[in-house]
Amino acid sequence: MTADVMDRSASDLEPRLRPLFRAAAPGAGVAVAVIRGDERSVSCRGYTDRAGERAVRADTRFEIGSVTKTFTALLLAEMAARGDVRYDDPIDRYLPADAVPGYPHERPITLLHLATHTSGLPRLPVGLTPAVVPRWFTRPYATFGPSHLLRALPRTPVRGTPGDTVRYSNLGCGLLGLLLANAAGQRYEELLRSRICGPLGLVDTSCGPGGEPGTGYRRGRRVPSFRLPALPGAAALRSTADDMLRYLQAHLALDAVPLPERTDAVALRTALGEVSTPRVGRRRTGARICLGWNQRSLDEGDPVRRYGGAFGGGGVDGGGVGGAGVEGAGRVDGGPGGAGDEGPGGDGGAGADQLVFHAGATRGFTTFVGFSPGAQVGLAVMAATHPMRGRGMIQGAYETLRTLVAERRPG
Repeated sequence: MTADVMDRSASDLEPRLRPLFRAAAPGAGVAVAVIRGDERSVSCRGYTDRAGERAVRADTRFEIGSVTKTFTALLLAEMAARGDVRYDDPIDRYLPADAVPGYPHERPITLLHLATHTSGLPRLPVGLTPAVVPRWFTRPYATFGPSHLLRALPRTPVRGTPGDTVRYSNLGCGLLGLLLANAAGQRYEELLRSRICGPLGLVDTSCGPGGEPGTGYRRGRRVPSFRLPALPGAAALRSTADDMLRYLQAHLALDAVPLPERTDAVALRTALGEVSTPRVGRRRTGARICLGWNQRSLDEGDPVRRYGGAFGGGGVDGGGVGGAGVEGAGRVDGGPGGAGDEGPGGDGGAGADQLVFHAGATRGFTTFVGFSPGAQVGLAVMAATHPMRGRGMIQGAYETLRTLVAERRPG
């Protein structure tokens, strides 16, 4: 049983969104936010509980999984714009001396490498598996805290030379959040609230449960809320359709979200412009990696499941950048970082044909967020559905984004 509890979408959007609602588990709560030019809409279906008593609303909170990485990358860009950090700062600068991964230091791992999955760090920390197995079907990461992470880093292998290879790493992005917090002398969540969520008016976006959280289910059983104390910058955020609408709006138009005219507001506007700039080209596919985001051209139709991250079960499924595989990385003109040959996609640009996106999942939730600055189109799909089923929904969301952008293509 489902319910349409809030639907501010234009009538012509209904055929586009209907497959997304069908792709979620039966009765699962789903919220979709859409921007098309000056139009803003939110559509909700389903319930936050199996009894069908609490309908999904625009302010229902969902776990957004690896879409968190886009917030962490935006925080990096904001702090770089302020001069608090530099993209090419080595990670050693913000770690205790005895907590640095072992690797040849001819080319150090930098903050930019962490944000573009070119650090050479593995997908997950060393030593995590013994901690997650006893809680595989409940809260697998809940007991692996920051102290465990710092002890694990010196034993963490770095594969290849930093900057040469794209290898999706939840560890790398989570570590980036920790390093930014160390640089600012604040906890990650507090830093994110003061620098990003507060100024953008994202009142229901945070790491901890609160408000009215959507409830995820797997095989008919409620999934406990996701916790990731060691790496919150990788996948710990919860948000709402209303907040995602504002988040997309800020990326589409720098003046769309009113900000106080102070130095920190200028830095945030600069950062919003920076994060969708391509930094690394992927030699095999031609796709591009921005700061925390992926970018493809409208006519490139490879399955999106290869480009989003997901925390599932006790491990991470193959939904990361490049799936479980790896690729050579090439620098793309227009942004620092990346080594080797220039990426095959050129500078990517921000034209009407460019799609910027990310997907994420936890054990009970699946999320897709994407936009096109040139076409002024944005789409966020949030569902209380297991990532194995959610893969079809993510692919459908990507195709819906492509369709909405194509409809606004000039000519």
